[in-house]
Amino acid sequence: MVGVGIRQAQPEDLEEFWEIAFSDPEAPWTELNGPYFHDELPTKEEFLNVVAYKTWLNNKEHLLITNDDKIVGSVSSHFKDGKLAKWLDIGITIYDQNMWDKNIGGQSLKLFVSYLFNLYDIPHVGLTTWSGNPRMMHLASKIGMKEEACIRKVRFYDGKYYDSVQYGILRDEWEKLQ
Repeated sequence: MVGVGIRQAQPEDLEEFWEIAFSDPEAPWTELNGPYFHDELPTKEEFLNVVAYKTWLNNKEHLLITNDDKIVGSVSSHFKDGKLAKWLDIGITIYDQNMWDKNIGGQSLKLFVSYLFNLYDIPHVGLTTWSGNPRMMHLASKIGMKEEACIRKVRFYDGKYYDSVQYGILRDEWEKLQ
């Protein structure tokens, strides 16, 4: 068994990735991954002709998660401070609900945090989620991140307000855990 890994998307991955990630607009992951933004999933044509080239191919900040060489999710990062490139925030999605609760998220997020600390000369990596996603909150804590902020009742979804919750870890804290 190969196990869990992260890697850049290749052109030959695109159709399979779209099928796994975006073909079902009612997939359970869409109810957890910032549903208050009401983002539309890309059509296959949009993904293959535009989104894949803008976001996934040759992008060191958007990687695929594999389990035994099969695509199961993705990790991504972006700088919250734009061109200053000092305040990095990350995210993770495991698309197939049958792959949840198998420690794939924990393993891949650890790989990604290590990868980012090696890639960038930054002291901190953060993760922002919402109180409607307790699995993500647990995952952040599980890999050693600390809750750094809770902005109460700012995410409105399905008739209810939720908190925005921010986690983070410093490079030296991360190195001690490895």
